[in-house]
Amino acid sequence: MSSSSLEPRPSNLFLGIDVGTSGIRAMVIDRDGRICAEASTALPAPLHYNNAIEQEPQLWWSGLCHVLQELTNKIDATKIRSLCLDGTSGTVLLCDKNGTPVSPGLMYNDARADAYLNVIARHAPANSAVHSATSGLAKWLWLQAQPYANKAEHLCHQADWLVGKLTGKYHISDSNNCLKTGYDPITQQWPQWFDHLAVNRGWLPMVTTPGSFIGDIQSAVATPLGLSPQTQILSGSTDSTAAIMATGAQQSGEAITSLGSTLVLKVITEQPLFNKGYGIYSQPFGDFWLAGGGSNSGGAVLRHYFSDQQMQSMQTQLQADKATGLNYYPLLHDGERFPHNDSRWPARLTPRPERDVTFFQGLLEGITQIEHEGYRLLAELGAPYPKRIYTAGGGRTNRVWMEMRQQQLGVSIVIPAHTEAAYGMALLAKQGFEAQT
Repeated sequence: MSSSSLEPRPSNLFLGIDVGTSGIRAMVIDRDGRICAEASTALPAPLHYNNAIEQEPQLWWSGLCHVLQELTNKIDATKIRSLCLDGTSGTVLLCDKNGTPVSPGLMYNDARADAYLNVIARHAPANSAVHSATSGLAKWLWLQAQPYANKAEHLCHQADWLVGKLTGKYHISDSNNCLKTGYDPITQQWPQWFDHLAVNRGWLPMVTTPGSFIGDIQSAVATPLGLSPQTQILSGSTDSTAAIMATGAQQSGEAITSLGSTLVLKVITEQPLFNKGYGIYSQPFGDFWLAGGGSNSGGAVLRHYFSDQQMQSMQTQLQADKATGLNYYPLLHDGERFPHNDSRWPARLTPRPERDVTFFQGLLEGITQIEHEGYRLLAELGAPYPKRIYTAGGGRTNRVWMEMRQQQLGVSIVIPAHTEAAYGMALLAKQGFEAQT
């Protein structure tokens, strides 16, 4: 054995940052994926007026600097080799050539651009992810019509702008953030039909694969934050995709169910899948595609009837092997998106039994049935039926519900060690760095 083989490997660290609606979270992992340090900070709530929802971009940068400074108090940040960050999907702003914002940040759920939906519908293909007032493209068209647009040089997604603050490069994005702005992931280019919308192509960012090298951090930024000037900044993703990356799902046929306020299903497939009627679209995911849809059912219905404490106490009384037969379709209001595309689809929440635990189990059974129908629909449309389902969201802590789901869906249910978007970005930073060496 040579003497060089006895030398320890460099203690490389990798940083992932999740920029969410209510706060920013950062995680540092080592080469084995172990978490070495974490930091977080809250963000002020976005401003709401009518259907406009916006936030001051400087708040994102201040929050990012805060979590980075907190991390440098916990670890030797000069060992961080690379950094990836995510932002909320569809959050955009305009900035000048120096990166100074000339518009507010229009948040992911800002719907002020609904007047542009008709013109988008006339020209955008049905399989595009832009058919929503909250899409990046709709917001872009609205921003382009504002008086301050003549001061702009770049349209940036939230993640793009923060990467620009780190590198000085404001013209680079990634394929996940650009999906709802109209980028075609199949042809890997901005589409020709943009010309019919009079889109300012000079604002279009260069699109990279998530995890691609963008540049080293600027020394003027690195030094006060305690980072090495050689820290590599890699292109990131959206917050929802980052959370999927964190689970470890990566092979065709593996799926991810998010048991959050709503029920979101995603399956990894070898071929892209699109269906405008059910809100299904696909995005690149490594060597594969990520396709899925979202139901209006989910945890919000459960919390409408029970507190977290009540649900926790009832878990031990659930009987996974003894169905209630209540046949609920749990919705807060009539109307469903997926797996039934029907604005009048009826909520079914009666009869309500005397025992709360029976009602609770009936709700869980109903949500599980919707999950089963959703994956069957995706399979009918061309995706593989899941061979394994990773579970994210608050509902994953209910072990009996996991047993109920496993019996109903007929596949293995996996509760991953990590579901945090920041961890997903740290993994991407690690993978992107190691791919270069």
